[in-house]
Amino acid sequence: MDSDFINTLALTGELAVITTALLLVIGLPIAYWLTYSRFKMKAGFEALISMPLVLPPTVMGYYLLVAFSPQNGFGHFLEKYFDTRLAFTFEGIVIASVIAGLPFMIQPLQNGFTALPDNYREASYTLGKSKTETFFRVLIPNIKPSVITGIALSFAHCIGEFGIVLMVGGNIPGETRIASIAIYDQVQASNYKAANQYSILLIIISFVLLTLIYSINKNFRLKMT
Repeated sequence: MDSDFINTLALTGELAVITTALLLVIGLPIAYWLTYSRFKMKAGFEALISMPLVLPPTVMGYYLLVAFSPQNGFGHFLEKYFDTRLAFTFEGIVIASVIAGLPFMIQPLQNGFTALPDNYREASYTLGKSKTETFFRVLIPNIKPSVITGIALSFAHCIGEFGIVLMVGGNIPGETRIASIAIYDQVQASNYKAANQYSILLIIISFVLLTLIYSINKNFRLKMT
């Protein structure tokens, strides 16, 4: 394996780990809020979160690229006051990946919270536990399969993301060139051996993650019966 192959895989792994960690931190409170709150615009908010599932990645990537551009409001603000550019940078593709990965994290977590009996929270409150204590010490431990599912799906989706990363980050070796983009490059260059190496590795990772999800969920169901 040459250094370019290793560097690309390392960058892909770094992006997936950072994105998944951010999604977990963001997703848990949002999923909790969506499950237990009641407000008129809830359906619209859920639809907004789920839009990456139905929108072409290039559409999302295009509008994020426009937003990140220094010639436009948000991008200009970041460059002027923080000396920061997001277009064609690693930080930019992290943000894009988080936005694209929201439904893959939030939906499993929300399903987990929804499946929990209400008496779990009620019993915790009766014992004098705060909402924060109940959240971390009662609810989250009882939705472990959903947490693991969200982590695995978010990670797998991130390493396989192509369109939005290409639009926002381009194809810069060592900066934004992840495995999915490298596969496209190698096929364009008729270097099928390298494309095959990347592809097989991504297939193996996806298979292992999905097997992990099914195994954990099966074991959890057996414990509950």
